[in-house]
Amino acid sequence: MPTVYVAVGSNVKPEHNLALASGELQREFPGVRFSPWYRNHAVGFEGEDFINSVAGFTTDLSLHDVLARLHTIETLCGRPRDAPRWAPRSMDLDVLLYGDLVLDEPRLKLPRPDLLKRAFMLGPLAALAPELVHPTEKVTIDELWQRFDRAAHPLVEVEPTSPRFDRHLPPESGR
Repeated sequence: MPTVYVAVGSNVKPEHNLALASGELQREFPGVRFSPWYRNHAVGFEGEDFINSVAGFTTDLSLHDVLARLHTIETLCGRPRDAPRWAPRSMDLDVLLYGDLVLDEPRLKLPRPDLLKRAFMLGPLAALAPELVHPTEKVTIDELWQRFDRAAHPLVEVEPTSPRFDRHLPPESGR
């Protein structure tokens, strides 16, 4: 079974929506693990700060079934399917990695190219699965994070505000 890593982020009632999405991810993907939550500035538009995390889980679902479940969770958090790309988000769930799958389709690329460019994706993934080897870069996520210009893209760790949130230890199968 592949291990899937998903970026989880919101800048519209972020604490509420991250807690809601985390609960739904726990329901849909038993054994899901979460990185710490991090606050960062909006990227690509002016807006409220985001709170981001990364979730990791193993599943026997296909990539497209995982995406369908993630879209359902986004909708439960108030995100319309036709939301503009560079705008506030009640919930954004993006598959970063699906096992070692390398995919280059018009609307879906894996590993997610933004993973190497966005602190709010790479930093939480490094906290969750530092020893994981990136499928195309062939180095660990921790090594990629150590090379990253973190001063230009600061992340501030925040404590989850909801008792519904249950952070687990990093998945051991993430290597």
